[in-house]
Amino acid sequence: MRSNVMKEGRHRAGQRSLLRAAGLSSEDMQRPLIGIAGSANDIVPGHIHLDTVNKAVAEGIHQAGGTPLVFNTIAVCDGLAMGHEGMKFSLVSREIISYTVEIMVRAHALDGLVMVPNCDKVVPGMLMAAARMDVPALVVSGGPMQAGRHGSDSMDLVKLMEACDSDDVSDEELERMEMCACPGPGSCSGLFTANSMNCLSEALGMALPGNGTILAVSSERSKLAKEAGRAAVSLVESGVIPKDILTETAFRNALAVDMAIGGSTNSLLHLPAIAAELGIRLDLGMVDHICSHTPNLARIAPSGGNRFHMEDLHRAGGIPAVIGELAEIDAVDLTCETVTGHTLGENVAGARSLDHEVIRTAADPYSPKGGLAVLRGSLAPDGAVVKEAAMGEKMRFYRGPARVFDSEDDAISVIRGGGIKPGDVVVIRYEGPRGGPGMREMLHPTAAIAGMGLDDEVLLITDGRFSGGTRGGAVGHVSPEAAAGGPIALVKEGDRIQIDVDGRKLDLVVDEKELERRRATWTAPAPKYDRGVLAVYTRMVGSASSGAIIDLTDGSA
Repeated sequence: MRSNVMKEGRHRAGQRSLLRAAGLSSEDMQRPLIGIAGSANDIVPGHIHLDTVNKAVAEGIHQAGGTPLVFNTIAVCDGLAMGHEGMKFSLVSREIISYTVEIMVRAHALDGLVMVPNCDKVVPGMLMAAARMDVPALVVSGGPMQAGRHGSDSMDLVKLMEACDSDDVSDEELERMEMCACPGPGSCSGLFTANSMNCLSEALGMALPGNGTILAVSSERSKLAKEAGRAAVSLVESGVIPKDILTETAFRNALAVDMAIGGSTNSLLHLPAIAAELGIRLDLGMVDHICSHTPNLARIAPSGGNRFHMEDLHRAGGIPAVIGELAEIDAVDLTCETVTGHTLGENVAGARSLDHEVIRTAADPYSPKGGLAVLRGSLAPDGAVVKEAAMGEKMRFYRGPARVFDSEDDAISVIRGGGIKPGDVVVIRYEGPRGGPGMREMLHPTAAIAGMGLDDEVLLITDGRFSGGTRGGAVGHVSPEAAAGGPIALVKEGDRIQIDVDGRKLDLVVDEKELERRRATWTAPAPKYDRGVLAVYTRMVGSASSGAIIDLTDGSA
């Protein structure tokens, strides 16, 4: 056992004494020491119940002959951080989470690891740590929130935020919606970033079936957590480590599932970041190829008019059913190893959609192409990302005048003041990984546009990113970013911008000679922070096109 370096032999008496001080018996020390990397806290609604998940995991570990040891890391609620400086700290938390988990596991020579995340950056952060270490590990999340009910309609946070900017909703009605939109613990009820990543953990083979869709308040979640604890001990006994599971083929499977369910655009930041820990490169060309050859089978909120939520996806068979439908057209490789000790195919054997409105068959998809698309062109030479499953038909080919803002805050004030008209293209720049810094999510401006009924009339383009809850004509991750001198830095008020989703193009319709004149006078902005974590992040973060990972070479983007 790895932990023997800390607990075995005469010269380890001091360490054993410290372990006894922590409550471990001699018998406990003879077992594998299995870390439970939790992220419970009293701030994030997706995490307020994770202590109970930790306890269930610990019970499973103990049942299987291991010794559970719980430690915690940080978690940021993107919903609470949205629309103010707090959002700058969200993406950087992914890197810090990965380092804290690595530090705890390696410093204490743990034999195995169960990761208990739930929300947006915690899932990829923990998976990055697991990919970096040769320690048996798996994920069990806290599960999604139930959808709220408002009258006869299902309700979620995004619909509430859009209502804030609608003149058709009174203050009294808004308060009634506020009281029911988020009814209890769990990650927000639609297919936003947290639930996307928890679903993709199944497709990667790093989580048990049901991880992404079993509700937080369901007894099934506790059963799954116990099973995860038992599985962790089996992984230690068999010696299977994350790099045995996280192969390039596994990432291709995850991308295919992502396209089939129409997951968050943020998955195209997180999957490349996890893969990079293993020396696997997921470039946007690969992503777009998989997108173009994978049908979109599900339209979970915010797609599809918010008709279906995570509980509906689970009722229809969850991710095993999605994989089962994709297998019918050979869009996934079922031979990949998983943390269950069985192949992906064995995990999903016989699984098919139980509701063809929620999960369609590959023969009758919502769209023959996946839910995300990668665009390139003169405005985004290194790529940009759009959630086309949440985009109206009118926006798929669109051309209009640019309305240019150098920060999200400036844009929101104009949008809410009625300064944006149908046909405009809102450009929000200097919000990329380096320029933001932190690549803020743009749910507030997109919700404001949708709340005013303009989501099919206005295109929004940014070098920042979007919440998984964003819908409408929203293009993010424009690379290179403005702070790195990308073409988005050269856009002027009134310039024509053209998007062609089917043609995978995003262009600034300005003569190249004129762009060269502008480029000659452009100067890089000064960093916005000169101390603290964001100052370090600004110097070291790379491009969104490669996952916005920390670059330990020269800090270039």
